[in-house]
Amino acid sequence: MTDDGRPGGSLPTDERHRALLQSVVDAARAIFESKAASVFLLDDEADELVFEAVSDEEGADLIGMRFPSSTGIAGWVLVTRQPLVVDDLSADPRFARQAAESTGYVPNAIVAVPLLVDDRTIGVLELLDRPTDRPFSLAQMDLLTLFAHQAAIGLDLLRSARRAGDALQGSGTGAVTVRLAALLDRDDEGDVLALLEALERILAR
Repeated sequence: MTDDGRPGGSLPTDERHRALLQSVVDAARAIFESKAASVFLLDDEADELVFEAVSDEEGADLIGMRFPSSTGIAGWVLVTRQPLVVDDLSADPRFARQAAESTGYVPNAIVAVPLLVDDRTIGVLELLDRPTDRPFSLAQMDLLTLFAHQAAIGLDLLRSARRAGDALQGSGTGAVTVRLAALLDRDDEGDVLALLEALERILAR
């Protein structure tokens, strides 16, 4: 663990799963024409939401920043497990303006969806400040839900990689090594990453 509370000693798989998450937020931001997109992971032990991937115009380094899990719109979506579209955040009491100010960007509008794995909510995907002249449709919400599913896969794999790495550092048992090897052999995120990268190439034309 680093001094600022960020995980240290990243494994190669950690970087691969981060690449998946970054592809998700970059592609989602491009498709939905939002000014920024981000993915939060729930840290169960600390009961906090952690920035894990960010795509924005300023390129701010927010990775690792933490908030209490009940904070703002993301906290509401996490608890209720429901997607939310807010066109005017200044009029919504759930919006945590102080938390937004601490990131260096205060949005006017937001779309947020829960990231679900089985029956668990493990995080939140957010899009900030979409064009106001194009309301968010049900079809777009369905598409964003698909992006959320891919982000949930990436987050779950990332968390598994971290837990395996922590266990390996804390124990020299063969059982831990076997679990880590099994994790390294999991390539189910590879097809998703390739798909998103192809999608980004299409959008760049």
